[in-house]
Amino acid sequence: MRIFKYFKNDLRAGIVVFLVALPLCLGIALAQKAPLFSGIISGVIGGIIVACISGSKLSISGPAAGLTSIVLAAVATLGSFETFLLSLAMAGVMQIIFGFCRAGIIGHYIPSSVIKGMLAAIGIILIIKQIPHLVGYDADPEGDESFEQVDGQNTFTELENMLNFVSFGPIIIGILSLTTLILWDTPRLKKIRWISMIPAPLMVVMLAVLTNLVFSTLFPDLKVKEEHMVLLPKINSIADLWGCFTFPDFSKFSSVAVWETAGIIAVVASLETLLNVEAVDKLDPKNPMSPTNRELVAQGVGNLFSGLIGGLPITSVIVRSSANISAGGKTQLASVIHGFLFLIAIFLVPGLLMNIPLSCLAAILIYTGFKLTSPKIYKTVFKIGKDQFIPFMITIVVMLLTDLLKGVTVGIVAAVIFILRNNFKTPYKVFEEEIEGRKHFFVKFSHQLTFINKGKIAMLLHKIPKGSKIFLDAGQSHFIDKDVTELINEFKKSARYNQIEVTSEGIDEIETISSNH
Repeated sequence: MRIFKYFKNDLRAGIVVFLVALPLCLGIALAQKAPLFSGIISGVIGGIIVACISGSKLSISGPAAGLTSIVLAAVATLGSFETFLLSLAMAGVMQIIFGFCRAGIIGHYIPSSVIKGMLAAIGIILIIKQIPHLVGYDADPEGDESFEQVDGQNTFTELENMLNFVSFGPIIIGILSLTTLILWDTPRLKKIRWISMIPAPLMVVMLAVLTNLVFSTLFPDLKVKEEHMVLLPKINSIADLWGCFTFPDFSKFSSVAVWETAGIIAVVASLETLLNVEAVDKLDPKNPMSPTNRELVAQGVGNLFSGLIGGLPITSVIVRSSANISAGGKTQLASVIHGFLFLIAIFLVPGLLMNIPLSCLAAILIYTGFKLTSPKIYKTVFKIGKDQFIPFMITIVVMLLTDLLKGVTVGIVAAVIFILRNNFKTPYKVFEEEIEGRKHFFVKFSHQLTFINKGKIAMLLHKIPKGSKIFLDAGQSHFIDKDVTELINEFKKSARYNQIEVTSEGIDEIETISSNH
């Protein structure tokens, strides 16, 4: 089967994503004051069921950190976790309806500068949020990405507080882990075959476990304490497993509050998913165009199942997806493998996993965060122009001080203001002809090309069949929005994978973000 073509790549990526996702799933469950097993349920459903339906090859789904405040408020308003689960299942049905109504097209209309800002902000948030875990201060649960934290602190005060709770064992393991990740990524070591075959995060975890074993034997004062290790729910039998499931309270089906909560979850989860899928497509060097309507259906099915058996709201998650891309994932199989590893972890090797220090996992996330927000990205966006750089920076700042959706919303407003300054009008004319058995397309762009045209142009380019020849004529265009220019340049880069010959006139070559992340 075609999906097993890259089995080795997907197996390695699946293991890496599992190691990153496990503490995040459990941490999000803690942050949302839900049973720990709810996080595991969501990880399994997001990894297996959603991936099997989704058309996105590299997106990884799981419990959504961005919905923490909504979950906490909903449980308080509805009176019980069981009633909340009913709302979650209903939200899943609504998302399926959104997908069939083709609401996923919204994702194609998010400005490129905002998506880049979102990725960079996620990188900064990962770094700042994981530094306390790196030094052994785990007061705030893993996966809490909001500025105002569930422990009463905020992102910046937590950095100050951690100085009073520094543990030298976790610090040593954290620094060793970061050093290993950096060295493993150097060209010299990559040339060594056995090193290139072992994912850096897996090596980091093995070294961390061995180091802590040495500490416990030779330096007991440095041994990492149990509260700084991965925590798993204990399941010793089928009866224990059955007792971990929670089922919705269907008696509240007619409650207005239940329907209102379902609507809020459906809308917010759908928006987060569309944003994350768009971001994942940008990170993928092949620059695919994931079917967003199908993605909404996949997420809806996932949330329906999650609500029925006691899970948490599920969305596509950029942290896990970027870890998947960095680890070399190629297809949905990586997500499925990471989902099955959750099941194996619970039943077969819980004791082994509970020997993993959180500080080494924090190092992995910090390194992932740096790749998302490296200085080169800021330099690239700055070169494109202020109409890209200002919305980019606004998105970052607002996300750091609030959350993902607020940051993206404000960033879109800023981008639209710049767009409206440049008069917008549509489109292009397309001429198609078959010459010597090969399809030729001639696309003549109009005088004005703005961000508003991005969606239509993206769909046009996506429909160009393999082996074709296309000529893009913007010679008479007086204005081409940077988003459109970047879209066309990304198409040029990805065209070679589909044997499409592209020639163009009047379109500047600009550096695109996919290679930088």
